[in-house]
Amino acid sequence: MDAAVKTTPAVLILLGPPGAGKGTQARMLEEKFGLVQLSTGDLLRAAVAAGTEAGKVAKAVMEAGELVSDGIVIAILRDRMAEPDCARGVILDGFPRTTVQAEALDGLLAETGQKIGAAISLEVEDAEMVSRISGRYTCAGCGEGYHDTFKQPAQSGKCDKCGSTEFKRRADDNAETVASRLAAYHEQTAPLIEYYKGKGVLKQIDAMGEIGEIAHNLETIVKGAMDQS
Repeated sequence: MDAAVKTTPAVLILLGPPGAGKGTQARMLEEKFGLVQLSTGDLLRAAVAAGTEAGKVAKAVMEAGELVSDGIVIAILRDRMAEPDCARGVILDGFPRTTVQAEALDGLLAETGQKIGAAISLEVEDAEMVSRISGRYTCAGCGEGYHDTFKQPAQSGKCDKCGSTEFKRRADDNAETVASRLAAYHEQTAPLIEYYKGKGVLKQIDAMGEIGEIAHNLETIVKGAMDQS
């Protein structure tokens, strides 16, 4: 087999609404396979802080109160994916969000000789997700996470980890806001699901089960994608 093909970094896209567990699963995949999770929000902030050419442009746009264009995001993504730690592959989280962005990403990967190994959609039930997210709260002292239904402190009102009696909830972790965010996600993502299905790279996983089961299913998909890269 051609060595150049053998060592082409895997490019994986993780799709899923807020609260579906993308961050948790991406971190597990990073550790398991030596991949790097790339979030466009984090990339923008890092590029601005580092003062890269694309970062300078992004900074000027944001300071003007305007939205960063897809072209700038692609430029920052191109720079980041060229760094040595991305040699085994990357997990894209939060990008693309639209088919226009997906097409721009295809253009970037064509330039670098890469392709999408898998676009993995974490499938959830909206009603259950509203309950799951709106019940979340954290310890104000150490950040340990809790839930009204699924995970309460062993001793009511006292953090299991640090003993703090102060807790906090995110202002947007309420049923109405969560339902609105889910609706927006489905509206934006439905075309992407069809886009990647048409390319034959879409994989869908039931994300309502146990974390370990979801992780196992993801690992099987990722291993297959990396073996083909």
